[in-house]
Amino acid sequence: MTETGSTRILLVDDHAVVRSGLGAVLMSFDDMSLVGEAANGEEAVRLSQQLRPDVILMDLMMPVMDGVTAIRIIHERFPDMRIIALTSFHEQELVEGALKAGAMSYLLKTVSAAELVAAIRDAMAGKPSLSPEAAQALVQSLKKPRPETYELTGREVEILGLVVEGLSNQDIAGRLYVSASTVKFHVSNILSKLGVATRTEAVALALKRNLLKNNQ
Repeated sequence: MTETGSTRILLVDDHAVVRSGLGAVLMSFDDMSLVGEAANGEEAVRLSQQLRPDVILMDLMMPVMDGVTAIRIIHERFPDMRIIALTSFHEQELVEGALKAGAMSYLLKTVSAAELVAAIRDAMAGKPSLSPEAAQALVQSLKKPRPETYELTGREVEILGLVVEGLSNQDIAGRLYVSASTVKFHVSNILSKLGVATRTEAVALALKRNLLKNNQ
């Protein structure tokens, strides 16, 4: 039976020996109670519904259903459950994916028993925990340059395409049945949004960034 006031924990890992070791660690603490084990994400989703644990220790790389998918499903159904990603991997995509899916914390399996239990207690108190490697991965993702986006309207894309074809403002006006001043206004906006000073630079950037295809 679960002791009153103890933290109810569900272990999710596809390796039985890992679950056994973690279970032994948790049972050595009076305020921790192991209520269930799952070998993949699908089982984790089912047992989270059945057992309603306080904290889930979730591996990420598993068969049938991966941990990130399971985290997303469980978090959507039970947002109050604390989910701690506990894995051997600290790649940026995994860290970001787990946290975006709803994991409160991200730890590596190299953590000590004391660090793991402290993270569980912190999770119950609403405090996230990140391994140094996971924190570094997030820092690196923030340093990565974001892809440039240009908020061109449909008409601006159309006119840019005609500029790329080599048409003058007067020619574009005749093609689109608008005034030359209207075309000049649109071209000015296009240059501003692209951050360039001339039509030639706009053409070069449009071809380099494939803007016409991306905005069709």
